[in-house]
Amino acid sequence: MNVAERIRAVRGLQAVHRPVLFDIAVAVAATVVEVGLLFNDGTQAVPLPIAVTVLTGAVLLARRRFGVAVTAVTVASAAAVTAAGYSPGGAPAVVALWSLAETRDRRVSLAVLAPVAVFLEVDNVCSPPVSIGAWMLGANMQTRRRYVQAVEERAATLEREREQLDLIAAQRERGSIARELHDIVAHSVTVMLIGVRGARDVLETEPQVAARTLERVETSAEQSLAELRRILVLLRGQHAAETRPQPSLADLDELVAGYRAAGLPVRLEIAGEPLDLPSGVELSAYRIIEEALTNALKHAGAAQVTVRLSSGGADLEVRVHDDGAGTGEPGPGGHGLVGMRERVALLGGELETGRVPGGGFRVAARLPIGERA
Repeated sequence: MNVAERIRAVRGLQAVHRPVLFDIAVAVAATVVEVGLLFNDGTQAVPLPIAVTVLTGAVLLARRRFGVAVTAVTVASAAAVTAAGYSPGGAPAVVALWSLAETRDRRVSLAVLAPVAVFLEVDNVCSPPVSIGAWMLGANMQTRRRYVQAVEERAATLEREREQLDLIAAQRERGSIARELHDIVAHSVTVMLIGVRGARDVLETEPQVAARTLERVETSAEQSLAELRRILVLLRGQHAAETRPQPSLADLDELVAGYRAAGLPVRLEIAGEPLDLPSGVELSAYRIIEEALTNALKHAGAAQVTVRLSSGGADLEVRVHDDGAGTGEPGPGGHGLVGMRERVALLGGELETGRVPGGGFRVAARLPIGERA
């Protein structure tokens, strides 16, 4: 559930529960206060003004839907009680004015405030400062409520925009990955073609050489099929494939040297025996390291960055850890981590990113070397 859905859910619960209980409490309180003001000067309590006051308090329950009408009823009730010889305090009318200012357009509530305040003053119900104060309280609450709604709507809009930007970045990254894999497969097919031609030429004179060549062709074909299956799960972009060679782990020294020249102290550690890795795995590992170093250079302010590659078993582990005080991850508008996730997910691996207890930021990826079903 995103931010917008949570906001709508909370608003729905509030609309169902909170106003009903609050309106009942306000109506009861206004009725009790008004009855107390009617007889606080020693006047004998009689049923008629009490009944009128109770009915007026009940009308306050409809103040949200019929604000102007309810205000008119409370004023008429105060006038009737005054005509009967009693001295109402005007509590229902004051509550109605407050509610009107809170729930209605400012021009409407102001148009009602002026005659009501004058009438209550002339009829000796309550003074204008009381009426105006109630209206100002309601107007202030309306302003605050609208501000909160505007902030919530802005947050929901930003959340939707962020999701859309992430989706666009993911689509672009998938297209880029597909183009890179396309180049890898094209290279493998070329190698296979050359190998088959060479094996055919020496098949009769040197059958053992031909057999070894065909074994290499078979391995290359299996890797190419795996890359083709990965391409099929991506949305292929319409851009032309790049013609420059795709980087591999053999280019890591050059990559690290470039970041060192840019002022980022990088230490490269390689553990385990070198393996004959699929081209797609090498390319993904290279791109993950490249993006992690770029983020560290831009955002981390690190004194040391360690890049560690370890291979063994069925996985290649890639770890990039910096000791900087920054986040080490892209700022607003950056989508580097999105690209990392896409690459790792394509290979069926795992990715962990975030701050570490000892300080700094870490990117840890596990890339399966063999194809997973």
